[in-house]
Amino acid sequence: MSNVRVIGGQERGRRLSAPRGRDTRPATARVRASIFSRLASRNAIAGARVLDIFAGSGSLGLEALSRGAKHAVFVDRAREATGAMSLNLTQLRLAGRARIITADFRRALAELAEAGEYFGLVFVDAPFGADSTAEVLALIAHLGLLAPDGLLVTRQFHRAPAPVAAALECVNVAKIGDHRIALYRRLPSGGTSEDTRVSPTGRAPQPSDAAMNGKDPNGE
Repeated sequence: MSNVRVIGGQERGRRLSAPRGRDTRPATARVRASIFSRLASRNAIAGARVLDIFAGSGSLGLEALSRGAKHAVFVDRAREATGAMSLNLTQLRLAGRARIITADFRRALAELAEAGEYFGLVFVDAPFGADSTAEVLALIAHLGLLAPDGLLVTRQFHRAPAPVAAALECVNVAKIGDHRIALYRRLPSGGTSEDTRVSPTGRAPQPSDAAMNGKDPNGE
């Protein structure tokens, strides 16, 4: 059993199982608190359909379900990871609001798009050692998996190249320890929204940006 716990919502305080080994690194409580404070300020959680890619223990998607998300799809190619997710969903009695896909993200995203799925909240938490965040964002944009008013959250090593997808814009970014957390949304029809655009690196934003639009409401 890991030391990872749900930090908010109906299942607050419940401990989560995590796969053994170094391949899975659940987001810390501080990182999850920062992510979900940003999402809550945008009313992006309650009733949302959630997609958690590279889900690992499922900590992000489970946190969303605990806070009122309607349904979550968890994607990971490692059977040990999806086994831990299944156990967590059962123990928290959330299995009826979730689906697990044990597959490579390319195959999983194609399957979801073919089924006509789309999501109001997407988490992309690619392994730091093989960061495929940019490819995932490009696929999500191309396949139309993010709802028109949806939000996509990325977690990366802070020195990793920030992804840029033609059909998505970064609207919020912050560095927390060695993590860079960024929020993206679909571009409004007609191009970039100048008043909300943020540099996805958190450095050298456009002159029209508010000063560090990625400021954490909790001050982190």
